[in-house]
Amino acid sequence: MTPYYYNTILKESVAEFKDRGSRFLAYAFPINAVDEFKKRLKELREEHPKAVHHCFAYRLGTDGNDFRWGDDGEPSGTAGRPILGQLDSKALTNLAVIVVRYFGGALLGSRGLINAYKTASSLVLQTIPVVQKAIEINWLLKFDYTRMNEVMRIVKKFNCIIHKQDLQLFCEMEIGIPKANHELCIIRFKDLAGVEMVKTKLHGS
Repeated sequence: MTPYYYNTILKESVAEFKDRGSRFLAYAFPINAVDEFKKRLKELREEHPKAVHHCFAYRLGTDGNDFRWGDDGEPSGTAGRPILGQLDSKALTNLAVIVVRYFGGALLGSRGLINAYKTASSLVLQTIPVVQKAIEINWLLKFDYTRMNEVMRIVKKFNCIIHKQDLQLFCEMEIGIPKANHELCIIRFKDLAGVEMVKTKLHGS
């Protein structure tokens, strides 16, 4: 069955878990690109310079192929994988979780670390509402300003999202067409004389 929607979050949240003196601060936040994740990771490293580890996992898109996790010095597989596992257990995408650890003096062992990173990630994801968003296929529309009303009628009818627009005598508009409405919407636009369509990067996929 073709997926038309995906689950994600819309805001950042933080939660804390403690085990034998170690503090695990889990930050969950939405992202649409890897650069957004890298920027937030850099910020958290600067905010927590005395933390011993900044472990993470993120997933982007709906095809399941764009993801990464990192243990940041913890034993292999004890931090990033458990974090990613929590994202996947809720079928979430377009978000990242970074868990900042302050060492408390006691070694937790592999099992203890896996539990700590899993629990911290689970706690933070429980604090944020999960939202369902439509998978969009992006198009750039080019048209004369006199076609504006007709273009907007189609945009509204098929619940398209306007991501960017430049409205002058000759207009350009970047829209996301919900995948569920895509075929019918394209037919309507192609029936409209004077509208040029250029397919762009798939949004949310």
